[in-house]
Amino acid sequence: MGLTLSVWLFAKTSDGPPSSPSALAPLAVPASSRLSVLLHSSPVGSGDTRSQWSASHRSPHFLISACREEVTRTPVELSSDGVRAEKGVKTGLHLWQLRWNPTHRGSHAVVGVSTENCPLQASGYSALLGGSDSQSWGWELGTNQLWHGGQALGRYPDGSKIAAESPRLQAGSKTPGSPLPIPERVVLVLDADARTLGFVVDDCFLGVAFKDLSSGTELFPAVTSVRGGASIRLRYLNGTTCDPPPLQALCSLSICHSLGPQRKNLTDRLPLPPVMQQDLLSSQ
Repeated sequence: MGLTLSVWLFAKTSDGPPSSPSALAPLAVPASSRLSVLLHSSPVGSGDTRSQWSASHRSPHFLISACREEVTRTPVELSSDGVRAEKGVKTGLHLWQLRWNPTHRGSHAVVGVSTENCPLQASGYSALLGGSDSQSWGWELGTNQLWHGGQALGRYPDGSKIAAESPRLQAGSKTPGSPLPIPERVVLVLDADARTLGFVVDDCFLGVAFKDLSSGTELFPAVTSVRGGASIRLRYLNGTTCDPPPLQALCSLSICHSLGPQRKNLTDRLPLPPVMQQDLLSSQ
């Protein structure tokens, strides 16, 4: 059956799957098998408590919704305000999606992770997450700047690489080498086992942004903002342990990559066992 399937896939995909329409595609970094399987898996159901913001660990200038999955900053001047998720992790690989309208970010819009000791309010305007202490790691969306320990660590993705990329990538920036606009949805990729944090934007994994995160310490998704009316929605997508992915999951991932996004509706025509067919259908 394996030979038959290989021939079928080759015949159907000899022209290759369509390329990503994202301007960030040239900066995408190959993901590990663990991350690839996780990104391909169906997200957990709605209402998961890991999708909730903390009602107590937040600036008083952040209002929390009834479902606790969305926070909104009140219009207060000369204040930098933060909030972290209700639940954090100490082990495993985990994905959270943040939805933050680019037109409602203002300056110093930062996403990342923190320990429970990260400050969540400060006077003035600053990149509070990562820009004020060593207990948090933040990515400032407007400038693409990384922050930790009160220091700017450089642009993410790498600014020099951005400047050298194709005209299509440059079209997303106002001038060559300027920060890339980040769309509404950003996925945090926290590997507590490897102690790294990265981000996925437009289905493109942009690589590791931070290494050597705190070991054995609970880490929480967090955001900080200075803009009145800014609303940020949190959703836990999925997670896995440090164990290698199951063979069936890897096979499903390989098949879907070979088919490409335009051919996902052809999975029912593959010469596969019913269990594998069901697995492919559930991942769409």
